[in-house]
Amino acid sequence: MMDLSVTIAGVRFPSCVMNAAGALCVTREELVALGRSRAGAIVTKSMTLEPRQGNPEPRYKSFPGGSINSMGLPNLGYQAYAQLIPELRTFQKPVIASVAGFSEEDFVTIASAINACRPDLIEVNLSCPNIPGKPQIGYDAEASERLLKRVRKVVSVPMGVKLPPYFDPAHHEHMARMLGRVEVDFLSLINSVGNGLVVDSETETVVIKPKGGFGGLGGTLIKPVALANVRAFWKLFEGRLPIIGTGGVVSGADVFEHLLCGASAVQVGTVLVEEGLGVFERLETELGALLRQKGYPSPEACRGKLKEL
Repeated sequence: MMDLSVTIAGVRFPSCVMNAAGALCVTREELVALGRSRAGAIVTKSMTLEPRQGNPEPRYKSFPGGSINSMGLPNLGYQAYAQLIPELRTFQKPVIASVAGFSEEDFVTIASAINACRPDLIEVNLSCPNIPGKPQIGYDAEASERLLKRVRKVVSVPMGVKLPPYFDPAHHEHMARMLGRVEVDFLSLINSVGNGLVVDSETETVVIKPKGGFGGLGGTLIKPVALANVRAFWKLFEGRLPIIGTGGVVSGADVFEHLLCGASAVQVGTVLVEEGLGVFERLETELGALLRQKGYPSPEACRGKLKEL
């Protein structure tokens, strides 16, 4: 087997493929199963102050080309994850604690408590797209900067930011300037593409219950958007800021494309939910074979090497 390990923000990952926050990582059982699997890290569900049931079901649906969800952040609450982190660290792979909140105070309280449990990295989720009545904070650069500066003060482990997709170069540039001022250690790009709508023509209905059927899109159909965001931020930071690419990874070739665009590692959501924990071994095998075939000795060797015409 090819060595697919990577280092991000000084932390070594045994593999460059891991779960995305939200996919099979809510309960202790799910997190321990990720620990036992071939996943390169254990990424927790984005945690809030209080435990949450999330939105009414059905709230996730796969369809040809991808998935739509409006989960509403179901999670155990940050105190439960704080207690779990020491156990999760015994699996000899990085633990990434994903932190969310409904106010700046929430983020600071959670990040401070979680930092004290020493996860390997903390991912600040600025892009929860499924909370009715709340815009994503990641689309407001000023609010994001204020929040991240406060969180940075209480976090001593490597801190990254999970961002929503941006669709305009001006937004990439604006956010990159802001992130440069805040001193983040890595980026996770992208969260699901918000507010899609999937219709079942057979039943003439929407396919999920919350928010009139509107939800975040994931899977194959969002890959071009994910790759564009990875590439844009890779170029804006001139390769200095590690990026974890998320969106549309269902094969080893998809992982390779993310690496070419500038990602150091990838996270998987839809394909993990659909296929289960065996997906990590399959993706690693496919990626290893592709890198060998192309003459790259490691994932690092092809990072950012995308050619332009």
